Amino acid sequence: MNPSENLEVATLGGGCFWCLEPIFAHLKGVEDAVVGYAGGKTTAPSYEQVCTGLTGHAEVVQVTFNPAIISYREILEVFFSVHDPTTRNRQGADVGTQYRSIILYHNEEQRQTAENLIAELNQEGIWQKPIVTEVVPFTAFYPAEEYHQEYFEKNPYAGYCQVVIQPKVSKFRKQFAERLK
Repeated sequence: MNPSENLEVATLGGGCFWCLEPIFAHLKGVEDAVVGYAGGKTTAPSYEQVCTGLTGHAEVVQVTFNPAIISYREILEVFFSVHDPTTRNRQGADVGTQYRSIILYHNEEQRQTAENLIAELNQEGIWQKPIVTEVVPFTAFYPAEEYHQEYFEKNPYAGYCQVVIQPKVSKFRKQFAERLK
């Protein structure tokens, strides 16, 4: 990230990172979306290590965005619309701590924005259960292996992509059509 470009970073986990990356990558104002691991204790874990649940990491997408085009709150609104933030350590058939709903904030303003939005969404009663998304300080991000990057774009006809990712992307495109690149 080049500070002179006034870009910001959001680090978010909401289930399988293959599902989140194609959504954020196509939003106006997003410069980059990289899948990886964050929120754990192991330095530079592998996918296999993260899958054991022993590293403490979640599968995340790190989104670099221009706040003059899209705000952090808008990034979070998209985030909450594309996954179930009320299930602990799971998204659909994906179960384990690596699939937890998590926001890793990079500064106090991001923390406040996340907590305020969660309170608003809980008050609105959009979901029947309360939001369990963790809001924790960002410490480190480890990019996932190359074969995970842009997985949906590279493998659109793979079974998981067709059955799980494509419906989420289609719903997102319809819901946020005016915000697409």
